[in-house]
Amino acid sequence: MNDSVLKQLSDVIEMRKSMPAEKSYVASLHLKGLNKILEKVSEESAETILAAKDAEHSGENDKVVYETADLWFHSLVMLSHLGENATSVIEELERRFGLSGLEEKAQRNTD
Repeated sequence: MNDSVLKQLSDVIEMRKSMPAEKSYVASLHLKGLNKILEKVSEESAETILAAKDAEHSGENDKVVYETADLWFHSLVMLSHLGENATSVIEELERRFGLSGLEEKAQRNTD
């Protein structure tokens, strides 16, 4: 998997959040605050879920891929608003690599 596109997107989001809101969608979301960003994450999550259900029945995955991209994008905007980025998530996934899901969950329950 090539994570460079996520890192590049994080860089673009970081750059655009300081632009005038009327010139950047990312800046307009940041200006509206975390609640608006979370609304978008929630909306995109619901759209992704519905697209996955449709894909299961139709066998066509184009829409679920499209909606997942929107969800990831808005999740990166959320992370940016909180001072994080894709690298933070990638590092967490790398930390978990090699652990079974059950082992990782058990570690969370003991921390």
